[in-house]
Amino acid sequence: MLLEVAPDLVALLVLAGFVAGFVDSIAGGGGLITVPALLLAGADPVTALATNKLQGLFGAGAAAFSYARAGQVDLRSQRAGVIAAFAAAICGSLLASSLPTDVIRIGLPVVLIGIAVFFAVKPGLDDHDRAARMRPATFMLTVAPLITFYDGLIGPGTGSFLMLGFVTLAGFGVLRATAHSKLLNFASNVGSLVAFAVVAAPWWLTGLAMGAAQVAGAALGARLAVRVGARLIKPLLVVTSGVLALRLLWDVWA
Repeated sequence: MLLEVAPDLVALLVLAGFVAGFVDSIAGGGGLITVPALLLAGADPVTALATNKLQGLFGAGAAAFSYARAGQVDLRSQRAGVIAAFAAAICGSLLASSLPTDVIRIGLPVVLIGIAVFFAVKPGLDDHDRAARMRPATFMLTVAPLITFYDGLIGPGTGSFLMLGFVTLAGFGVLRATAHSKLLNFASNVGSLVAFAVVAAPWWLTGLAMGAAQVAGAALGARLAVRVGARLIKPLLVVTSGVLALRLLWDVWA
C-alpha cells in the first residue's frame, strides 16, 4: 500500500485538512485540528509535527495567494520578509531539541488568553490601517522573524502572535494583518519542513493528500474573510486563541 495509513483514515485526515485550512486561513490555529488527527491516526509526535508542516504549507500558501489576488498583500514587495521568516523557522526547528521549550509552553496559555482578550475588548479594531509604531518593512525584518523562529521551535499560536504584531506595531487593519500573517506562515512552514525532513520522515503521501484539502479549505476561508473582514476574523481569532490556550493548559496539567 502506497499510503502510510489505511484509506478510511486518510479520508478522515483529508477532512481534517479541509476544516483546518478553512479555519487557519481566517484566524490561525489549524494545527489544533490536524496534529491531534495525525496522532490519532497512529503517527508518532515527531512524524505528526513534520507531516503537519507539510500539509499546512499548502493551506497557508493558498490563503496567501487568495489574499494577494484580492489586493491585501503585495507578494513582490515582501520577498525580504519571506526569506527572513523562512531562515528563522529553519533555525527554530533545528534548535527545537536543545532549548527549554517546556518552560515556554507553560507561559503560552497566559499569552494566548491575553491576545484573545485584546482582540475581544479593544475598540476600533477593524479593517482600516492606523498609525504604525514601526515601519512595516522594519517589522517584517525584525519582529516577524522572531515569531517565525518560535514557529519552528514550538509553533502553537504563531498566527495569533503575527496578527497581534501586525495590528499593534505595523498599524495594519485586521484583514491586511491576516493576509500578511498567512504569507509568513507559509514561509515558516516551508522552512520548518526543510529542517524536519532532515531529522524526521513525514508521511509524504498522506501529507500531500491533506495538503490538497488544505488548499480548498484555505481558498474558501480567505474568500469569505475578504468579503466579511474583521467582523468574521476577530471573533474566530478570539475563539481559536482561547481554545488553543485551554488545550495547552490541559497538556501541561496532564
